[in-house]
Amino acid sequence: MMNKARMAGVFYLLTFVTGIFALLTSGKLVVSGDAAATATNILAHESSFWSGFTCQLLASACYVAVTALFYDLFKPVNRGLSLLAALFSLVGCAVGAVSLVFQLAPLMILRGAQYSSVFKVEQLQALALMFFKLSGQGNNIGLVFFGFYCLLIGYLIFRSTFLPRILGAVMMVAGLGWLTFLSPPLANLLSPWNMAPGILGEALLTLWLLAMGVSDQRWKEQASIG
Repeated sequence: MMNKARMAGVFYLLTFVTGIFALLTSGKLVVSGDAAATATNILAHESSFWSGFTCQLLASACYVAVTALFYDLFKPVNRGLSLLAALFSLVGCAVGAVSLVFQLAPLMILRGAQYSSVFKVEQLQALALMFFKLSGQGNNIGLVFFGFYCLLIGYLIFRSTFLPRILGAVMMVAGLGWLTFLSPPLANLLSPWNMAPGILGEALLTLWLLAMGVSDQRWKEQASIG
């Protein structure tokens, strides 16, 4: 189980790396409230757009891998809760995947010659920005599911005997941070501080899994009891 724990840490790290790279590439293309500037950025930096899109796909795939490995890791603690946590995570990943479709739409609209004969340039730019906003709202909905996921994983860590309880407490706080997105006005008010617990909690868990893994002996002992 030590190898699976470290593998989960590797996929967690890849999720962070690809997610950050996506923000540094395609994320900077969107200019809030300025449809014309956003459209200009997309068309002028199409390679960055595709790089960010690809990185977000990879981040989602890596998180699915983390989810599968965590389900197996925490089954001895509570099989039912481990399965429920996995379902929350997979729904969050699915919502994120749908959001990516909305993110892909702006480029199709701005590049599609068939649309320019029907809509004015300003209308196409406004549509492109609208799809970006829909993608962002979809991502926020996905974060709510990840909030429940972090809460459950934190509880499972806290109840486990093979990981430090402090990591469980930190992950539960991380979950509460993501759950602020249940209320968009509250999330906007607290941003970016509401995201700090989630980033910190998941980063600490990632580093622990990479550096320390889990205690095989204690995992087997808990598995035998369960």
